[in-house]
Amino acid sequence: MAPVLTTLRLALGDIKLAHSVFAMPFALLATAMALPRELPAPRIATLFALIICCMFLARTWAMLINRIADAHFDRENPRTAQRAIAAGRLARRDATIVAAACALLFIAATLGFLVLLRNPWPAILSAPVLLWIAFYSFTKRFTASAHFFLGGALAVSPIAALIAINPQLLGLPLPITNPWTAPTPTGQAALWLAGFVLLWVAGFDIAYALQDRAFDRTRGLHSLPAKLSISASLWAARATHLAALACLVFALRTEPRFGALTTTAAALVTLTLICEHLVLHRRGLAGLPLAFFTLNGLISITLGALGLIDLWH
Repeated sequence: MAPVLTTLRLALGDIKLAHSVFAMPFALLATAMALPRELPAPRIATLFALIICCMFLARTWAMLINRIADAHFDRENPRTAQRAIAAGRLARRDATIVAAACALLFIAATLGFLVLLRNPWPAILSAPVLLWIAFYSFTKRFTASAHFFLGGALAVSPIAALIAINPQLLGLPLPITNPWTAPTPTGQAALWLAGFVLLWVAGFDIAYALQDRAFDRTRGLHSLPAKLSISASLWAARATHLAALACLVFALRTEPRFGALTTTAAALVTLTLICEHLVLHRRGLAGLPLAFFTLNGLISITLGALGLIDLWH
């Protein structure tokens, strides 16, 4: 048992479980968008717990695939050389076993929606989703748009949550008629929200990749900073975040249940992104920890929390 626990501790510690904060609030927000308030509280709590479980398993799978795929690059990069697999503390074989176990458990967890809601779509789409979110790990080998693939991997979270709760909102039929319906704009709003997540994540990943700019160039890896100057890369990140804010505005205007609190959250997100880019402008790479971890975590928590309150107050 001790070796198993050690393997799990190394695996989970290496993928920084706390970074789940970037996608989890959006999955929970989309869940609340699709759930009817008249459902019994125990059923609602069970569905939220199932969404959280699926998110945890899917993220763990994707991040371990990333660490396994990039182990030889991580070993050569001073910034990442101490990651568990790269440093030899976690065997590649053990990491692969944990990743495979998470994938199988994720597929099994999606069957819960079939039991609770008679919804087969999560189980049907479980394998394609796993493949999609793992695909990002290989994109830097052939395209400088890898940042947008990462954004796309996280943007799946609100869409997947909506499909898990009520796939009809996105035009996916159910074998039975739902006993309840959600507002018709909800599906469109979730897509706009996913667009925000995609562009928001891509924008801060462009900035984050600046610290590996020289390494990527020497190893033939693709990223926008490896192709562009530092100044041009920062402008690309700013433009991407501007597009993200436009998606957020459309999400707010499309979903009628978003009110004053969500609007306030959007304003705070705008201010936070401005602060993020001011930090990067003034402090350069030294400002990345604050801009990448603290401010972006604040964005997801603020938008998710105030949006949930708006929907359920």
